[in-house]
Amino acid sequence: MKRSTLIILAIIVVIVLAGISMYNRLVTASQAIDGQWAQVETQYQRRFDLIPNLVESVKGIFEQEQEVFGKLADARSRYAGAATVDQKAQAAGEVESALARLLVIVENYPQLRSAENVTALMDELAGTENRVSVERGRFNEKIRDYNTMILRFPANLFARAFGFNQRAYFESAAGAEQAPKVNFTQ
Repeated sequence: MKRSTLIILAIIVVIVLAGISMYNRLVTASQAIDGQWAQVETQYQRRFDLIPNLVESVKGIFEQEQEVFGKLADARSRYAGAATVDQKAQAAGEVESALARLLVIVENYPQLRSAENVTALMDELAGTENRVSVERGRFNEKIRDYNTMILRFPANLFARAFGFNQRAYFESAAGAEQAPKVNFTQ
């Protein structure tokens, strides 16, 4: 074989190996995002498991607050039926909104705050909310790393060729930055 043929063959081998390596890094990053989203969902499930216990603990005292319980149940159902990450994030935001209203109500009733089971459930829920926040942050970090990777040259060429697209960050639902308003004068 000629020397020029060997050089061309060596260049092709290097390009193919670099392409395989890049593809494997993209797959690994994509799978890390999916795995991190599973961690977020695990914390959501923990939250969803705690909510019915808290609701049952306070339900008898709050006949006038049935709307809150209904919204919680509806939001949990929407989450269970959601197919995409965006739909699940939106449904989770609705759960958070209804849950925030319930927690404000509980805080305004001294007889509830002093009940051991309600206090324990609220502490568990607070811990779960912290875990949800941490896992969401980690999810967004993985998204940032992945999106950065597929936008940089030469990875962007491989990403485009193999169908790796940017992924969406988890964003809070609209209005989540506002505290719920509770009116007890009705």
